[in-house]
Amino acid sequence: MKKAMTISYEVGNNLYINLTNKCPCACTFCIRTHADGAYGSDPLWLEHEPSLCEIFDDLAKRDLAKYDEIVFCGYGEPTERISDVVIVAKALRMLPECPKLRINTNGLGDLINGRSVAAELCKAMDTVSVSLNAGTKDEYMAVTRPKFDNAWEAMQSFTSDCVKNGNAEVIMSIVDVIPQEQIDASRAVCESLGATLRIRTFDD
Repeated sequence: MKKAMTISYEVGNNLYINLTNKCPCACTFCIRTHADGAYGSDPLWLEHEPSLCEIFDDLAKRDLAKYDEIVFCGYGEPTERISDVVIVAKALRMLPECPKLRINTNGLGDLINGRSVAAELCKAMDTVSVSLNAGTKDEYMAVTRPKFDNAWEAMQSFTSDCVKNGNAEVIMSIVDVIPQEQIDASRAVCESLGATLRIRTFDD
């Protein structure tokens, strides 16, 4: 029997939603390069992008109220499907005991969609977590390897727009595999944008 795609998967007390495998970046440390899943999940490579019906059918099998957070994050960049992310988030909001909602994003949704997406994301989410990855443009471009030449500037502009929107907590994350000077530079960038820095361990 053919195994079902992994649309949602648990990590600790959180539920993660895997909507797409598309991503404009090829980060040097990306878990996709050395594993098919994350944190013991089934493989997160999708046979096709799940429809809204498939997503809601999958979520209907979960006891959503038991989770601390529902996180839009999988083996791709969720803002590749920004409209569907917002639709799913709005539906979840209607639940009587909806957990907090978070999106983990590379912050390039504006470039992906050709428009500003900060306002709709901040309205839909409790937390917007942006992958900063490095504290200088040269290092960011080397580590993240985005397909957009202006990714560094766009990521910061998106983060700033989210902070100014004020409806969601805004976090910028880095992974502790980068040198201390890049961690310090990342902290300076984060503070300049008004976001909160989160330093993740490599396997976090």
